[in-house]
Amino acid sequence: MGCTVRCAYDVGAAGIHRLFPALRGLLECDVFVVAAGREGTLPAIVAGLVDRPVIGVPVSTGYGFKGAGQAALGSMLQSCSVIAVVNIDAGFVAGAFAAKVARLAVKT
Repeated sequence: MGCTVRCAYDVGAAGIHRLFPALRGLLECDVFVVAAGREGTLPAIVAGLVDRPVIGVPVSTGYGFKGAGQAALGSMLQSCSVIAVVNIDAGFVAGAFAAKVARLAVKT
């Protein structure tokens, strides 16, 4: 969709020290797509650290109570941080929406 994509992997909330070095290289991005399983905390954390739109993608990895992405989805939907949330494993939808947001940023 005409956008440059930058990625960081394995920067989850359980090892939050891994987030900060990765985030430094992404601060100029127009929008963030943040995938998280288990309790789905990472999009809210990122939203608290950046001044750009954040789209949360709950993923179906995980187990236990409300596994298969349900706990992550519920957590993201109830976040105190300002984030948009797509359905479980809907990374394509999040990416397409992010591209639309990024195009708006280029127009202004």
